[in-house]
Amino acid sequence: MKNIKFLFLYPPEQTWPGFPCKPNGSLAYPYLVGALKQINVESNIYDACVGNDDDDLDKFFYRSEKLPSGMLQTGVSDERILDIVSDYDAVGITSIFSQQETQVLRCARLIKKHFPNILLFSGGVNARSRKKNFFNAGFDIICTSESELTVQEIAKVMQRNSRDFSDVGKIVYKDKDQKIIDNTIKGEVIIDLDNLPIPAWEHLPNERYWKIGRPHGGNIKPGTKLKYASIMTSRGCPFACSYCHIAKELDGSEAGAIGKFRVKSDERVVEELLILKNQIGAKQIYIEDDSILGIKHRAVRLMKKMIGLGLDLMDVNGINMIHLVKKSDKKGWMIPDEEVIELLVEVGFTDINLPFESGNSRIIKKWCSNKLALDRFDPQELIKTVKKYNLNVTTNYMIGFPDETKEEINHTIEFAKKMHSSGIDVSNFFLVMPLPGTPMFDYCIENNHLPKDFNPDTFQWTKANLDNIAIGKKELESLRDAAWENCNGEQFKQNRRDWAAVEKQN
Repeated sequence: MKNIKFLFLYPPEQTWPGFPCKPNGSLAYPYLVGALKQINVESNIYDACVGNDDDDLDKFFYRSEKLPSGMLQTGVSDERILDIVSDYDAVGITSIFSQQETQVLRCARLIKKHFPNILLFSGGVNARSRKKNFFNAGFDIICTSESELTVQEIAKVMQRNSRDFSDVGKIVYKDKDQKIIDNTIKGEVIIDLDNLPIPAWEHLPNERYWKIGRPHGGNIKPGTKLKYASIMTSRGCPFACSYCHIAKELDGSEAGAIGKFRVKSDERVVEELLILKNQIGAKQIYIEDDSILGIKHRAVRLMKKMIGLGLDLMDVNGINMIHLVKKSDKKGWMIPDEEVIELLVEVGFTDINLPFESGNSRIIKKWCSNKLALDRFDPQELIKTVKKYNLNVTTNYMIGFPDETKEEINHTIEFAKKMHSSGIDVSNFFLVMPLPGTPMFDYCIENNHLPKDFNPDTFQWTKANLDNIAIGKKELESLRDAAWENCNGEQFKQNRRDWAAVEKQN
């Protein structure tokens, strides 16, 4: 058996001026390193945005380089990336979001040019949806599903000193003649998440992340000492919103049924939390589940077992309002579920996100899985109840849906003002971004709302991208900016302006 080494590379980050660069640090790589540990294959993680202990943060992280696109690139030099990858047989680069694509492809071209024999593989919904671009950039394999089992099979082939991946499932790959082979029909999806490897969090540059202090979520108070990490207690989601890739991750698809809501056992979650606390040294834990309360009775049972762990828990992707209400004596009417809200606080949650998405029932029904029936409960009462327990509450709104009228957009903004007056701490307003791999993206391409040769660098949540909708791009952006100003407190807005000013100065 040949000794082989895998590297998982986060590429440099790119951001628009005035927006803070936040290192990736996603859970994908710790899971894959954990999977390779199970079969005794050496693997490591290198985050080219922040480097490792041999890299001086002050020489590159706070000195971003302006790109021809106008965006800013943050990370180590190309020479440093080449130095790192030179010692490995295979390099994996994830591409979950379109905003990452340019840097992912640039790194692939760089590596393949200097080390043509290194096996390059990628995964994530963006890579799966944009395979042609990725193969043209030099990738040899695209993983189309969750890849803990896939990466083990790839490694076993390479241990046999082979590049014949014909028996590896859930991949599309180039064979020895550079022909593209589709193996997505093969392979399986892990349903019992206790069968996943323990993530190898220790391979992340945690100390550097903590020093930089820019996690992806949570309303962090100035001066808070950060020692954070991420965890997932479930995968998939009970909803299938049109703007989310989960809506297409069905049985029979390229990805397989990974959109199905699946959970870890209570015991496994507690085990992972204790590893994060006692071995990694984390204090703040970001819950990355798409729907942590997806099975409500399970979530309540789990949280009761998490009481007393001494961790600050923060929700990232949002708790749907339907999971924070319960049936009332009035037929069809829901009231705040104070037992669940109180339990969130008791277990250690300090921040939650309530994704309203829209103030329009029609939009919610058509584009957002009809997951929130605004006529069945009083949202202001829910917010006031949540705030009674001193939780920091963020909420998300989306405006500019393909068929949304100006009146509906204004209605959502007025709705947001009412929610802000009821106690919402932070209101985020996102302009609709139809990402590849989602039903909404397909709809927008088919209906000429997005050009087929779209530039993924333009996908930014404050920038309008859709054509042929009811409102012009500049007006839509102005409405978004004004809504953000009107629905957030002065201290929060000043903090964001100060942060943006620092970014521009750097």
